[in-house]
Amino acid sequence: MDWRSRDLGMGDADGVLEAFRSSDDMDRQGHVVSMETAQLYVGRLLGEGFRTRVAADRDTDRVLALAGAQLDRANASAWIFYWAHARARGAGITSQLVRDFCNDLLQDDLHRLELGFRVDNPASARVAERAGFVIEGREREKFLVEGERIDVITCGRLATDPWPGTGL
Repeated sequence: MDWRSRDLGMGDADGVLEAFRSSDDMDRQGHVVSMETAQLYVGRLLGEGFRTRVAADRDTDRVLALAGAQLDRANASAWIFYWAHARARGAGITSQLVRDFCNDLLQDDLHRLELGFRVDNPASARVAERAGFVIEGREREKFLVEGERIDVITCGRLATDPWPGTGL
């Protein structure tokens, strides 16, 4: 799949809605169930305190994956989040997008990046590892998913850490 990285824009609301409809597990990423809620979601990510980049299909410009950062300027840090449209999963797109996005954040003005992934989500764990994140701990029974308590692995990446290579 041929894609390019670019900033998220308001015109991406329809692609975001399509991505949220592509898999039942996307409901963990936010409440996007209609064009109105997709526009609200995109608008929030374009607002103060966020940076967001997408992987877009080179032919159609449709959103394939998203990497975002909720900024904590006072501490030169950010909470990283990411997701992928079902058709883009397993192709390395999200890993490359997140790695490059995080490299840029740390080059620009941030010192620490943080993220968490559920222990039952090995794909998200691979994305974090390939983006250079180091496991820092385990938050026991943090999330309630369909009536089951799930642990979360917390990770960090510092500007002073070794940078991940380009191989996926």
